[in-house]
Amino acid sequence: MKYLGKKAVVTGGTHGMGRATVEMLVENGVDVVLTGRTAERAEGLKAHAVASDATDLGDIARLRSEVAHRFQDIDLLFVNVGFSTLTPFDQASEADYDRTFDVNTKGAFFTAQHLAPLVKEGGSIVFTTSVATVLGSPGLSVYAGAKAAVRAFARGLAAELAPRNVRVNVVSPGFIDTPSMGVSGVPREVLEQFKEEGDRITPLKRHGTMDEVASAVLFLAFEATFTTGAELAVDGGLGQGVSA
Repeated sequence: MKYLGKKAVVTGGTHGMGRATVEMLVENGVDVVLTGRTAERAEGLKAHAVASDATDLGDIARLRSEVAHRFQDIDLLFVNVGFSTLTPFDQASEADYDRTFDVNTKGAFFTAQHLAPLVKEGGSIVFTTSVATVLGSPGLSVYAGAKAAVRAFARGLAAELAPRNVRVNVVSPGFIDTPSMGVSGVPREVLEQFKEEGDRITPLKRHGTMDEVASAVLFLAFEATFTTGAELAVDGGLGQGVSA
């Protein structure tokens, strides 16, 4: 167990890339507190689940208290909660906009603000963003803006936490093979078209796996000890100017 004795918090850890990361952390000996909208969704994971709404500052404060009580301090905070829909910009409502920024941006910022004091010297914070921030994808304009703000947060936090030797980095996935493909409320036929488009435009001509994202998170968390303020793309070259 490579990281035996390490302690981590993973928000949005009950499904998709977050769940895969929890599983990989646990397999490597890390004690994990994870969050999800309901603790029941964490069934089967050998980690402590906390029901928490990323948009509720009261829930975030309670999460900090729970983590402080259970762990005292942590080695990794992985801020992974996300929400997106495939909504053309001229159809996006105020409610769509508010929900997207509340989950992806407000939630990420205040989770980091509340839990950063618990990250020990030499520890790490990793945020999840998206290749959408650099692609200009139809239907993802609001989501791209919300995640771009998180990318900016990470640079600022990297500077502010450097005196404590706490590193702050970002993992930026492309098209990853998860049950929902990272989007909510999409009919199956539209989701299939979305998947096919991802394979077509990605230079490596396939989707990434959830474990490939999890491996990138663990690298940033524990191995990239002289890296802070950086973005690690896990996108098959999609956002890197690579010709297919």
